[in-house]
Amino acid sequence: MSVDLVGFLGVVLVAYVVPGPDFLVVVRSAAEHPAKGRAAALGAQSGLCVHMLAAALGLSLIAARSPVVYDAIKLLGAAYLVYLGIRAVLAARQAVHQRHSGEDVTGGAEDTAAPRGATGDGSARGCWRSGFTQGFLTNVLNPKAALFFLSILPQFVHGGGSTTRGIFFLGILDVVIGVAYWFSLVIAAARLRALLGRPNVRRRWELTTGWLFIGIGIGLAAAS
Repeated sequence: MSVDLVGFLGVVLVAYVVPGPDFLVVVRSAAEHPAKGRAAALGAQSGLCVHMLAAALGLSLIAARSPVVYDAIKLLGAAYLVYLGIRAVLAARQAVHQRHSGEDVTGGAEDTAAPRGATGDGSARGCWRSGFTQGFLTNVLNPKAALFFLSILPQFVHGGGSTTRGIFFLGILDVVIGVAYWFSLVIAAARLRALLGRPNVRRRWELTTGWLFIGIGIGLAAAS
């Protein structure tokens, strides 16, 4: 068995550079707190591990050939993205309301605001759990990620031997590359924290990312 590493690396790098739902989740989480950004990155890659295992076991093929299963995964993923978007938009509106009421505006809803008291164990665990969950669900409910492992990866495995082993090898390489890429992105995105400390900037950020989530979710649901 041989693998086309050069071709595979080219496709993977393009796939990571082109922004998608996981990109938005990681950047948004990192802007709230670097730890949450790292957790979102690990969650996203854990979701890819699920797709890799499903492809190796043939479960992705069943989903791809069953319109009902495929559409169910697609709609669940779309609904989750819309849910994240609505929470962000509501957080922005809540911040405006608090500001007009003369209250301290340091964040919005629990899931979308920058963590308060991040030095406490409970807050740190909550921050990590929230980021990981968002990253994991965003990728594990993305049917395009499943199709990538099912239809794209096998094209880079040649010769005799087990195609399953080739999928595992390339899949693990994909996940490792993704972790390195996301962690680098977290370092860059974390610099937004100081800027987001300004109430007006944070409100615009919440609205922008919220509507992007909603738009991506609607686009995913409408895709054939």
